[in-house]
Parts: sequence; C-alpha cells; structure tokens
Amino acid sequence: MALWRWRQARFSAGVAGVMFNASGEVLLVEHVFHPHAPWGLPGGWVDRRESPENALCREMKEELALEVEVGPVLLVELDFNNHLDLAYLCRMNGEIGLLSEELLDYGWFSPASLPRLHKFHYRAIMRALERLDQ
Repeated sequence: MALWRWRQARFSAGVAGVMFNASGEVLLVEHVFHPHAPWGLPGGWVDRRESPENALCREMKEELALEVEVGPVLLVELDFNNHLDLAYLCRMNGEIGLLSEELLDYGWFSPASLPRLHKFHYRAIMRALERLDQ
C-alpha cells in the first residue's frame, strides 16, 4: 500500500476566472505577492476536497466580494511538473466589493492593451475571446 501511494501523482491546483464587461474589457487584479507580473486574472488555490468550480466561487468572494457564475473550462495546463491550472469563463452576478489584502487594485483592460501577464493568464484570455467570437 505504501508503494502504491508513493507512486501516485501529487498535484496542486489553481483556478482563474475570465470575465468581460459590456465594453469587451477583461477584469484583471493587481496581486500583492506577484512582483514580476502583478496583474492577472482573479482566482487562487483549490483546497483539499474542493471542486475547482467551488474554489473559484470562494476565491472571487474572498478577493473581490463578488458573486460569479462559473461557466465552461477554457484552458487546463500542467505547470512546474505538478501544478494544474484551470481557467473558466465566468459571469459576474453583482458588483465588485471590498478587495482582500492580497490585492492592490483591479481594472478593466482592453484585450488589445493588456499589461504583462503570466503566460497561462494570457492564453486563457485569448481562448475566451475565441469562444466569444464563435
């Protein structure tokens, strides 16, 4: 049994939400703990025994005091050999509230003029745009 457990994959997982406003701008947040690329999609870690969709709803409430409807998966990538990132297309239900201490700011950005982003976040936004154009 111990050998079986040792051979099983161990993953951490993160989730991100892609949301657009009526003007076609994407919501980005400025993270306190990401000095090299502070702007990115809102989201966070998936806790043990938590579904990715529930984790994304929880993170949106914690970071932005925002209720969201989680839609389809846009992108799934394995990073750093054992970290799984999932991006979802989301829809806001309400307005952004008080930001958590993990965030410095938020903003709406035109897809044509995005700040420096983590590659996964950029690819998720591009995938969302492709999906919306269909």
